[in-house]
Amino acid sequence: MTQHYDYDVLYLGSGHGTFDGAVPLAQSGVKVGIIEKDLIGGTCPNYGCNAKITLDAPVTLLRESERFSGVVAGNLKINWKESVAHKQEVIDELPGMIGGLIKSSGIDIIQGSGVFQDNHTILVDGQPKTADKIVISTGLRPHRLDIPGSELAHDSREFMDLTELPDKIVIIGSGYISMEFVTIANAAGSDVTVLMHGDKALKEFYQPYVNKVIDDLKERGVKFVKNAKVSSFEKSGDQVIVNYGDDQSLSVGWVLDATGRIPNTDNLGLSEIGVNYNEKGVIVNEYLQTNVDNIYASGDVIDKTQPKLTPTAIFESTYLFKRFSGQSREPITYPVIPSVVFTSPRIAKVGVAVEEAKENNYQIEENNLVGDWYRKVNKETISENTLIFDDEHRLLGATEVSEQAENVINTLLPAVEFKFNKEEIARLIHLFPSISASTWDLL
Repeated sequence: MTQHYDYDVLYLGSGHGTFDGAVPLAQSGVKVGIIEKDLIGGTCPNYGCNAKITLDAPVTLLRESERFSGVVAGNLKINWKESVAHKQEVIDELPGMIGGLIKSSGIDIIQGSGVFQDNHTILVDGQPKTADKIVISTGLRPHRLDIPGSELAHDSREFMDLTELPDKIVIIGSGYISMEFVTIANAAGSDVTVLMHGDKALKEFYQPYVNKVIDDLKERGVKFVKNAKVSSFEKSGDQVIVNYGDDQSLSVGWVLDATGRIPNTDNLGLSEIGVNYNEKGVIVNEYLQTNVDNIYASGDVIDKTQPKLTPTAIFESTYLFKRFSGQSREPITYPVIPSVVFTSPRIAKVGVAVEEAKENNYQIEENNLVGDWYRKVNKETISENTLIFDDEHRLLGATEVSEQAENVINTLLPAVEFKFNKEEIARLIHLFPSISASTWDLL
């Protein structure tokens, strides 16, 4: 293949939708190139998951100290400047580490902006790079409100780079990013107001559990305004005036626009070469192939029903590695994919949702776990889950709100994915005492 093209496979973007599969692909003898205009590794390691969870770690410590008040003496407080500095220490080495792994596998990293010239050629800052197959893996970017003064608002990346936390913050939106950063900013001492687009937060999660998280945040001083209808931003000295509703306004030190994320499909030349896409992303078939047969897509840039999460992108990238290296010709078959929102407490889920279970008359078991002996160890005050079973008592889905919800759902994943029966469940012995053992006992 490379006698006609510069590369066998050329990736546009260097995130998890690329490098997890590109590295073993190159190691299998395929000539690979990666085009990247920003930091190597993409959003997740540089200004997404890794940065967010590092800023969240002090929050979980603070919450634990609150629950153990009296058992543990002393008042803890988050030092925002030091927390952000710690975040930077964690993520600063990641682009070099990922880039080193990529280069050591024999992959060329081509720094610059790529635009399709034809279905086998990408111009990188005007220089042509050709390939037999091309993978679009450009991910998502923050959505920005199209209203007067929108330049006065900021995105999630800018929030995580703040060296000083403003006294008063408005966060617009009530999805993943909003609710996670509400939790962090409030815990660090900021006065936070959430301006919601509609009347529900975290629409993809079980609403009774979402309401428990919101009620807890309200008790901590966070204000929620439903159906806010934000209309404009204005500068007033060192403050920003946020206009919303019927002639209502707020004066704050900083505004976070957390109104969602949109696919990076603009200015790639997709229309010019006939690749089909829409506002949700690039359209692919069951082989992650676009309507232009040598062009594929991977990661969050795809229009798909599966959650646009890092593990999904890794799975897709690995699938393409197997396909391009000749190890598989089968269509992609997704496993169950869990989701979590890192509020405090967390909400996590996998498999069949509670609403779907009710519509299909599945067995539903609701567990209030505050009284469970192991939950008492950590003095949890909000701890509930709902388990969904079929007629043979095979676990189909689970959702939980608790301080350890992500670990609980990870524990239950094998039962959902592999449809374990009672005998198979009984053969798995977890370390004891642990949240895994406590969770498995519920089955």
